[in-house]
Amino acid sequence: MALLGVNIDHIATLREARKGIEPEPVYAASIAEQNGADQITIHLREDRRHIQDRDLKLLRETIQTKLNLEMASTNEMVKIASEIKPDTVTLVPEKREELTTEGGLNLSEDLREVISSLKKAGIEVSVFIEPDTEMIQTAKELGVDAVEIHTGRYANLKKESEILAEVEKINKAAILIKKLGMRVVAGHGLNYHNTQKLVDLNIIEEFNIGHSIISRAVFSGLAEAVLTMKLIVE
Repeated sequence: MALLGVNIDHIATLREARKGIEPEPVYAASIAEQNGADQITIHLREDRRHIQDRDLKLLRETIQTKLNLEMASTNEMVKIASEIKPDTVTLVPEKREELTTEGGLNLSEDLREVISSLKKAGIEVSVFIEPDTEMIQTAKELGVDAVEIHTGRYANLKKESEILAEVEKINKAAILIKKLGMRVVAGHGLNYHNTQKLVDLNIIEEFNIGHSIISRAVFSGLAEAVLTMKLIVE
């Protein structure tokens, strides 16, 4: 049975639009957990455009499931993660000008020290990469614990033939990840319509989904939105 990680960044985005105190991400995390979320995911960006340091600290103290921190591989972020100790750190590419994370991380030897430092702090390390066999092999060589497959291209495709081809590519990537002894995770652009095809592969262990859940919650409420997505990934 697949697990559901709920990304609550956009709760903070709404709060930061007014630079006020609501809506509260910690409250959102609590509702998500009560309705089936197996993990809470947040991205602490360098420019602090949505999630703030106080959110990370409060979530570490209050959530009952697991905390997954998405972050860039900078010295500042490694220091913060080592102090707060989320259950998992997912290393992602980050550009100030982007609206959301665009594409997977380009893995290189430069990341070895970052990964080693995080693991020494007792944190599981995941990397957010394209479904590319070379990148997956590099992830294994660097010693990561999990690979999150970037599903953005899959989510944006319209033609059924192209969608099926991308699903097969993701499936092959997932098989290799598992064969190499790493956890298989997927995320980016997944919603209530396109997630099922990936669930049906019966190999992806965890889905990290945020924007579509928060978008649905605007109309149906956060409890229903999380519960319905949880039923899909199960």
